[in-house]
Amino acid sequence: MVRRVRRLLVAVTGSVAALACTLALAGTAAAQAAPKPKPAPTGVDISGERLDAPLKLRSDTSPNEVNLVIDQVKWLGTTGQLRGPAAKDLGPKYTVVVLAAAGPQRTYDLFPLAKGGPRIYRPGKQPDLSSTRAGWFFGRLNMPETLRSVGVPMPAQFDTLAGGIGGGERVLPEEALDPVQNIDTALGELQRLLLLNVGIVLVITAGLAGIALLVRRRTR
Repeated sequence: MVRRVRRLLVAVTGSVAALACTLALAGTAAAQAAPKPKPAPTGVDISGERLDAPLKLRSDTSPNEVNLVIDQVKWLGTTGQLRGPAAKDLGPKYTVVVLAAAGPQRTYDLFPLAKGGPRIYRPGKQPDLSSTRAGWFFGRLNMPETLRSVGVPMPAQFDTLAGGIGGGERVLPEEALDPVQNIDTALGELQRLLLLNVGIVLVITAGLAGIALLVRRRTR
């Protein structure tokens, strides 16, 4: 009986050590997975149809307008569709360049009046020389009105202010579309779960140790 209890204690101790190692590795992975913070945007330049010169919006003078434009493109995923609509179905193109203190960082081609809904094309070659896969994405339905509100000469699209079919505004909260925050949240939940498991195992180990002492006293 004593030998069985001792073997059980050895197994439980090994489990505790394994959980502790897993917790340590999870913390290390969380530190390694956290990417370097991107430089804060300082403005955007918009060029395209009926714009004789690029529309220059800066965060220090027009913060709301800059945020509205960046909000149209900042949620794009890592991969998009390889092919977009036919050229005749795209409509006017507006090129948006996102700026930072170091200079141009990202560029996107917006097609607010594309047939079937607004579209976004992200070129593979970016100003900051980052590695990005080119791709097409569906844009928000409120893209035409957003561009018009910041100064792009476009006809008013009142039906997209509140959404319309498919919704012009994002249904999911902003946090749900942030992959970095999702990773941090998942790792935090994993760490809490591992800590809870370690606590349970320690309680069980203490109980088994008490049982072992009781058995040893009775067998003497």
